[in-house]
Amino acid sequence: MKVKFYGVRGSLPVCGREFERFGGNTTCIRILREKVNRIAIIDAGTGIRNLGKEIIKAGLSHQIINILFTHFHWDHIQGLPFFPPAYNANQKIGILATGRRGKINNLKEIFTLQMQEDYFPIHLDAMGAQFEFLTYGDKETLFGAVVTTVAQHHLHAGGSYGIRVEDESVSLVICTDVEHMDGIDPNIVNLARDADMLIHDGQYTKEEYKKFKGWGHSAWEDAVKVAIQANVKQLIITHHDPDHNDDFLDSMEKECQSIFPNSLFAKEGMEVVV
Repeated sequence: MKVKFYGVRGSLPVCGREFERFGGNTTCIRILREKVNRIAIIDAGTGIRNLGKEIIKAGLSHQIINILFTHFHWDHIQGLPFFPPAYNANQKIGILATGRRGKINNLKEIFTLQMQEDYFPIHLDAMGAQFEFLTYGDKETLFGAVVTTVAQHHLHAGGSYGIRVEDESVSLVICTDVEHMDGIDPNIVNLARDADMLIHDGQYTKEEYKKFKGWGHSAWEDAVKVAIQANVKQLIITHHDPDHNDDFLDSMEKECQSIFPNSLFAKEGMEVVV
């Protein structure tokens, strides 16, 4: 699998020279399963706009593009109205929510509301693409990949979901928008157990977290603890705070690497092989 980051920022997008190296778009991750030439997208923050432009420019043809959502806070859905393939009448797009079967009555309504005329000039049904809205259980085989989902604490229990994807003999775990309220959540450790790559929320430093406990995010030091306890091979920190500029993130990354050497802070446009 190849993983590429199109948005690595949390809460809201930012711009300015001090954010150029790490990027300012909100969460969007592309997973390319090379053997079957199929892509999956995790979350539709503002980064999905550039991903869509790249798909069209490259002339890529995908029978279906699946977008799997960890949750539906604004910074994880706000890019969908600007995803160019969504305006192609021949394109099928799956909107997926794992771990939500029986918990969401109307998945389509979530996206219809953000695009009602008070907020956006084009209604969801007028975009053009063939949308399919699907909810799944905690463990499913989706298009040949085994996807396991665990509820995370994000402002409340089950506010977001961590995802483990197993395919092509490798395992990738994505835990963005997760908070370890009173010690490291053992469910997250179990989800990440022996994973080849863990992508984990690290919006705060340990000192900052003292001020923001209960806001639904992790200190990068907690992400390291999860990686160590779960025996993961590689750790990538994402969902960077909008107030953390490039120099600050560089210093955090160096400190993180001094504890867990095989770690990186995600940068927009960065591609890694699992």
